[in-house]
Amino acid sequence: QVQLVESGGGLVQAGGSLRLSCAASGRTLSSLTMGWFRQVPGKEREFISTFSLFGSTIYADTVKGRFTISRDYAKNTVYLQMNSLKPEDTAVYYCAARDRGSGSRNADDYAYWGQGTQVSVSS
Repeated sequence: QVQLVESGGGLVQAGGSLRLSCAASGRTLSSLTMGWFRQVPGKEREFISTFSLFGSTIYADTVKGRFTISRDYAKNTVYLQMNSLKPEDTAVYYCAARDRGSGSRNADDYAYWGQGTQVSVSS
């Protein structure tokens, strides 16, 4: 069983930065494909970023150039560095995992989810 624990959310002013962390346990990152999603009340979960099968990064157009996904195999942790934050980035951010393969933009393709961490960006 895979467990994911996110941290690093909070309140920040527009233009600021936050770094989210997602610590995985139960399996190693090398056996998983990780992704980040976000959700606001009343809307579907939105894809943010993931890795391709060969390790390249994939981003939603809404965050490309501002957000960076990375991973530390030694710490079994995935990160999401968020820069130039905008009020429309306000959401609950979720870490997700699926069996190792190509990253997917579809939330239904991920079997494991963290509890989420709130990110609020004030104008």
